[in-house]
Amino acid sequence: MVASGVTTAQPVAFAANGLEGRYATALYELAADQQQLDAVLDEGAALARLIDESAPLRTVLADTRLDILVSRKAVLVALEAQGFSQIIRNFVGVVADNRRLPVLRRILASLDALAASRRGEVVAEVVSAQPLSTPQRAQLQVRLAEAGYSRVTIRERVDASLLGGLVVRVGAKLYDASLQTRLFRLHYAMKGAA
Repeated sequence: MVASGVTTAQPVAFAANGLEGRYATALYELAADQQQLDAVLDEGAALARLIDESAPLRTVLADTRLDILVSRKAVLVALEAQGFSQIIRNFVGVVADNRRLPVLRRILASLDALAASRRGEVVAEVVSAQPLSTPQRAQLQVRLAEAGYSRVTIRERVDASLLGGLVVRVGAKLYDASLQTRLFRLHYAMKGAA
C-alpha cells in the first residue's frame, strides 16, 4: 500500500525501539490510516523547526517542574496559534499527558527517520562548523554514495563549537572529521607523551 509516495504496509528496517520510535510509529500509522501522511510529515518537520528556533518553547518543553496541565496548555495554545492541524495538536497533547514533552523534539526526529526509511532512503545527519556550500554538499553526496549509501538524504545543522570540519552520522555509524575532535585527540596524545 502506497500513500503519498511513502510505503506504509511493508516492514521496514527502521528500529522503532525506544520511546521516541514507538511514539513516532504511532503518529506515522495514525496519519497513514487517516490518509493525511504528507500533511502530518510536513507539520512534524515544521514543529521540529519551531522547537529549534524558539527558546521559550524549548524551555517549556524541557522544564519538568512545570505542572503538566500548565505546560500542556501552553504548548497547545502555541501550536494552535501557529496553525497546526488537529492530529498534531492531539498527538502533542498525548505526549504531554504522558509527561514526555522533554523528548518531543527527538520523537519528531524519529518520525522523520521513519518516513525516510519507509521511502528507502538513508538519512545522514551532518553537523558542520559553517553552512555547507553547494559544491561541498555535492562532494559529500558523492562520498556517501562511494560508501554504499546511494539513496541518502542529508540533514544539516551548524555547530560553531566544532571549529572546522564536520561530523556525519548515518544510522549507527559516526564519521567525525571535526577540528574540535582532532584537537582533543592531539591534547590527549601529548598528555600521554609527557
